[in-house]
Amino acid sequence: MQPIDLEKEKKEILNRYRSLLRSCADKVDKKDKKDIRKAFDLSVKAHKEQRRKTGEPYIYHPIAVAHIAAKEIGLGATSIMCALLHDIVEDTDYTLEDIEKIFGKKVATIIDGLTKIQDVFDKNVSMQAENFRKMLLTLSDDVRVILIKLADRLHNMRTLHSMPVHKKLKIASETLYLYAPLAHRLGLYSIKTELEDLGLKFTKPEVYKAISEELRATKEERKKYITKFTKPIKFKLKENKLNFSIKGRPKSIFSIRNKMVSKSVNFDNIFDKFAVRIIVDSSSLDEKSDCWKIYSIVTDFYKPNPDRLRDWISTPKANGYESLHTTVMGDDGKWVEVQIRSRRMDDIAEKGYAAHWKYKQKGSKENSLDEWIVNIRELLENPEVNAIDFIDDFKLNLYSGEIYIFTPGGDLKVLPKGATALDFAFSIHTDIGLKCMGVKVNGKLVSLSKKLNSGDQVEVITSKKQRPRKDWLRFVVTSRAKSKIKSALKEDKKKIAMIGKELAERKLKHLKLKLNNKTETELIRHFESGNSLELYFRFGTGAISNSEIKNFVRLKNRGWYQTIKNKIYGPPVPKNSSKSEKVIVFNDNDEVLDYEMAKCCNPIPGDNIFGFLTVVDGIKIHRSDCPNAIQLRANYSYRILIAKWIRKDELDFVATINIKGIDSVGLMNKVTQIISNQMNVNIKSINISSNDGTFEGIITLKVHNVSFLKELTIKLEKVEAISSITRTYKHN
Repeated sequence: MQPIDLEKEKKEILNRYRSLLRSCADKVDKKDKKDIRKAFDLSVKAHKEQRRKTGEPYIYHPIAVAHIAAKEIGLGATSIMCALLHDIVEDTDYTLEDIEKIFGKKVATIIDGLTKIQDVFDKNVSMQAENFRKMLLTLSDDVRVILIKLADRLHNMRTLHSMPVHKKLKIASETLYLYAPLAHRLGLYSIKTELEDLGLKFTKPEVYKAISEELRATKEERKKYITKFTKPIKFKLKENKLNFSIKGRPKSIFSIRNKMVSKSVNFDNIFDKFAVRIIVDSSSLDEKSDCWKIYSIVTDFYKPNPDRLRDWISTPKANGYESLHTTVMGDDGKWVEVQIRSRRMDDIAEKGYAAHWKYKQKGSKENSLDEWIVNIRELLENPEVNAIDFIDDFKLNLYSGEIYIFTPGGDLKVLPKGATALDFAFSIHTDIGLKCMGVKVNGKLVSLSKKLNSGDQVEVITSKKQRPRKDWLRFVVTSRAKSKIKSALKEDKKKIAMIGKELAERKLKHLKLKLNNKTETELIRHFESGNSLELYFRFGTGAISNSEIKNFVRLKNRGWYQTIKNKIYGPPVPKNSSKSEKVIVFNDNDEVLDYEMAKCCNPIPGDNIFGFLTVVDGIKIHRSDCPNAIQLRANYSYRILIAKWIRKDELDFVATINIKGIDSVGLMNKVTQIISNQMNVNIKSINISSNDGTFEGIITLKVHNVSFLKELTIKLEKVEAISSITRTYKHN
């Protein structure tokens, strides 16, 4: 092992520091330089004894992270200082209090955020996600925490070769899983591309090597082709007095690999392996028209593929990316992607949201980062989401395709591809989502589950009485909508359970039984509810009938005397097993029809039975082992009905309500709100007709018991415009 040349290292540290200062010269003043020097000196002192796996002084790493933050992301003095100090609290004897004393509150806050996430992936899977959640919570305090963390990860990936194989695989996998998508979402395209390529290099080294060698072998050929391709374009752009620069660049190794996999082709069959970028120096007023002028010039020389035009100038991506992309057919039948953008757009594409800070006069565009942070915070703070679900939801928000939806007022909303009308309602405001009763897409009423397409104009119809439903979770796709619905459903369930507990207390008191912890535990066990919330929710919705409660009390009151009596005389026969308490239902939908018992076999409750449709006497019930069963089944199978015994109180009723009254705006909305939301009753069908200011409605409902129906009728009678309610019900 060679001896360490400390003098040589000192010179190298100083050279790297000077290079850092040059990279941020346009962003710092004298005072900033003093502060940066103070941070640099402290970092050198604190990390003096530490070395990296490569054997290099540890200080090389913080300087490199600061350099990436300054040059490649475009951050200012505070970020550069924090990048130099980012490992200091975690790895040395200095405390957060020391940092605050020396550098102030803001620097200390950012260092605190960076320290909390320093070992973000050193634990098990669940903790990874939990720590990642904590890391993102710091976004609301200062977005620089996340940007410095990305710079830190990029430098770690650039120096990953010195790590053991298992560490390489772990760090590279995490990078592809979380950091590359995060860079993408923040608009840091060059960093995202490098992270992806380096991630592939260490997770699939053979694939990476094969593609990079192919690119190296065709480099000269590509260079000549791009020179030839751009020659007529350059001439015409100069003729139009446009100030521009043209870059030719190969597609990233990661994107080439993705295309090879998705299209099941080899390297030679990837046609658009390179792109040409035309960057124009324009004023903010002219940049859009200049980009379209360049597009016109390019397509004068080369035929465009109409399916590959991407206009992100008129409608920028959610992460702020603006550019005009087209794929044209060059000479020799080769497809070439052409990207056209202004200098400002290129800055934002390369440096993401950090570049927005230079273009504040553009107005509201920088707000979209704040909006994204607010959305992510809502997702993070929702206690319903477990750690792994959170990561999946977060990745969904990062990487999904986007659609552009308009409000009735013409405002634009960006949603992930596959988002529904209800997702749109939640994207406007949580309350609008929760109260969403209906949605109009392009003027037509559609279902809440309707998937939206780019360009749709959506109007949300709300009602104060609307409440979220469990089936909404089946079709919403945005994590915001999912988390808000889950929270609201849980709140609703709690409210119903509170009413249910009072109801249970009252009913048990009437039966001379006090509701205490012991009784509650016995009720949970008896009704197989799992927990008290579920038990009282069932009481609140009327799912537990009075006869079931009486039966519970009867069983509980037997005590020791009844147990001894049972041993001598046998257990008492429950009353509800008698014929009077049981009915027969038919077919798969448990239909209740008139029937008589067949005298040939005299079935009793509990026997296996079937129904037989006679010509004169209607339905006769036979035992399955009736002497006549074989003959009836063989000769008259089309008259056989499936039949079974069921307790009366287990039946749902189908009731038809006839409502008459004065026709008024929103009346049927009031009626359906009472039925569906207040009473938790399912509407099977509804038929409304109005005539000269009066209306008549026939509503078919499915209810659990008769008392529910009476209560519903009383509530409906309180609606002013209703003049009469008549009802009939039948079992179903």
